[in-house]
Amino acid sequence: MYTKNKPNYKLIYQDFIKEKHPDKSTICAPFFDKNLWTDLDIIKLNKVLLGNTSRNQRFKSYDKKTILEILNYQKVNNLNNCQLADHFKLSRNTVAKWKRLCQKNLIR
Repeated sequence: MYTKNKPNYKLIYQDFIKEKHPDKSTICAPFFDKNLWTDLDIIKLNKVLLGNTSRNQRFKSYDKKTILEILNYQKVNNLNNCQLADHFKLSRNTVAKWKRLCQKNLIR
């Protein structure tokens, strides 16, 4: 069985904050209290550290839990696909695909 190895984001971001943004260590402290990080936590931490700079969005990937959190965010905040895509820097086609997969129960 194949298991996906994820990088140790906690160590990576601790080093990054120590070297590049020591002034933001108190703002980022709640992230480091968590044992398990989701992809959404990493996106939020990037926004805190780097702001809304547009980085290469081409190679982003999301796990099932994060996809469901994003789609739940859409329901709670009553957003359409375009608004959700703009908020999370996604393609609206990606959002539509995720919704279609959820309706077919392929993401659960």
